[in-house]
Amino acid sequence: MSDNSDLAAIEAGGPKEPLDLLGGFASIVAAIGTTWTFALMFLIVADVIGRSFLNMPITGVAEIAAHSIVAIVFLQLASAVHDKRMTRADFLIEIILKRNPTVGRAIEVFFLAVGCLVMVVIAYATWKPMMVAYAGSEFFGVQGIFTIRTWPLRAVILAGSLLTALVFAVQAVKEAALVGKPAHGGAR
Repeated sequence: MSDNSDLAAIEAGGPKEPLDLLGGFASIVAAIGTTWTFALMFLIVADVIGRSFLNMPITGVAEIAAHSIVAIVFLQLASAVHDKRMTRADFLIEIILKRNPTVGRAIEVFFLAVGCLVMVVIAYATWKPMMVAYAGSEFFGVQGIFTIRTWPLRAVILAGSLLTALVFAVQAVKEAALVGKPAHGGAR
């Protein structure tokens, strides 16, 4: 979280840290995910209205929704990590940080490094299927009725996981620089 000196630097138009710029980019990507979520909601509502009242369902809504949810998660993941909104049990790390800030920060660095590694593994696992989907013109849906290519959705997963890995890595380096220094107000 920002303190008053960070806020004053931002208001003064001073130089931004790399994590701030990365966080800004992650927020823009998350905003795309949020916009996608609202568009998906409107599509689902339109399908329900069309199905229930007009007997005219929209073709492919279930497939679009199923694939969109995964893409939306990866669009918003980097922002959640940057803003420290990832779901986790903080009570233990907070106690450790108060009692022994060096150990607490070391655990935090480990957590961030593992998060980075997991995102890199996801990106690695996504690369080949994305390239196969691109080269093979892979699609989902019913041919002749409704189809969407799969590679753009896989590309969103790849890009989102790489961006999240970068955020984890930058935060790990920043936290590692604080190992051995006293904690001021906890880890967050």
